[in-house]
Amino acid sequence: MDPVNRHGPDGAMLNALAVRLRLSRLVVLFSIVFSAPSFAQETGGEWGIDVRGFALGNFSGRTTGQLPPGSEGRALLLGEERLRLDLTGWTDAVEAQVRVKLDGVHDAVTGDLEADLREAYFDYTAGDLDFRLGRQIATWGVGDLLFINDVFPKNWVSFFSGRPLEYLKNGIDGLRVRYSANALNGELVLIPRFRTDTLPTSKRFFLHDDYASVTNRDEDLPDTTLGNTEIGLRLYRRFGGFDVSGYAYRGRWRSPGQRADNASNATQVTSIYPPLSVYGLSAQGQGLGGVLTFEGGYYDSRDDRDGDDIAVPNSQTRFLAGYQKELWKDFTLGAQYYTEILSDFDAYKRTLPNGFARKRKYRNIVTVRLTQFLMHQTWKLSLFAFYSPAESDYLLQPQITYKFSDNLSAALGGNVFGGEERTTFFGQFDQDDNAYINLRYDF
Repeated sequence: MDPVNRHGPDGAMLNALAVRLRLSRLVVLFSIVFSAPSFAQETGGEWGIDVRGFALGNFSGRTTGQLPPGSEGRALLLGEERLRLDLTGWTDAVEAQVRVKLDGVHDAVTGDLEADLREAYFDYTAGDLDFRLGRQIATWGVGDLLFINDVFPKNWVSFFSGRPLEYLKNGIDGLRVRYSANALNGELVLIPRFRTDTLPTSKRFFLHDDYASVTNRDEDLPDTTLGNTEIGLRLYRRFGGFDVSGYAYRGRWRSPGQRADNASNATQVTSIYPPLSVYGLSAQGQGLGGVLTFEGGYYDSRDDRDGDDIAVPNSQTRFLAGYQKELWKDFTLGAQYYTEILSDFDAYKRTLPNGFARKRKYRNIVTVRLTQFLMHQTWKLSLFAFYSPAESDYLLQPQITYKFSDNLSAALGGNVFGGEERTTFFGQFDQDDNAYINLRYDF
């Protein structure tokens, strides 16, 4: 369900304002990129602008023959054409560059045409310090499609409907500072503007909602203030053949909690994003003839440390261990085991309203990734499988990719969901099985 009502006069005004803001930001970004030549001329340095990109078609169709009740009435889960422009402006007068990745998108399901600003940042290097300011993709942790210390926004609609994997990550708007030294490396991230995860809605997906009958929805996003600035710190170095990192984050849950006016008889529900702190460690290195990965983290839900507020997620402890090995030429096997432990489980059970789906205290996931390259790596056959023994649900993602040339490629794949219950993470999408095709031309 869409938590924000953008219909009617007020909604139209909000949409128009949002479009104007996006356009103004694009004008500023492009002016920065194309100011590189004049800046270089003034400083007497060389300059350049590199233009690359691709054209991409994504088409995903339902295979179950069923449509969710709130859908737009189409069997096409995803139908879009994208044109990517990747612009890089640089000058050797200073160690700096500007980069903009912009997608123009046509959505064949809704008929909308819009701009998707993937990245737009300014890089500057001064000695041991590297600065990056603007919209950027941030990735922390060592998990393969399992996230513990990667606290940055995700797009689960993309992941479940067949877009290329790069679209799983949403950009953050902020400042990243990296420090490099022999003894210890560090990375500081400051994010003034909060960005949520992009989650499936009933317009295109079957999904579970404890408040499914409530149509009066709202969303309470945190204000962009100094006090709400998200802060992330990563310290890392190599120890005994392993890349070891420590993490600390202070911000908010990116997937919302649901605050009802009356949990037992709700007439209005507001999506909220409660405060969150995360502390974790990871290590990755050679071992047992392959690559070993370990990661853990504690999720401190600062607004509900007693676990008795049903609208706020409980604190959690998360762990994963993984192993990857090339078993023969061009064939790789990867496997992971992940678990999360819900804190204050007794308090959670006491406050859960009757009829609500109950989470488990211990939730685990096993993943397997199989990858085979053929015919001088022009063919790629892959399978990624999630299975939760605790919740008895799963997601299978098979894919075949073929490169016609260095510029032209195609991918055919699917998302197959299942589970014993329609209230678990993967099980709720049991009727959303889909097959997709992606066609891409790079230039």
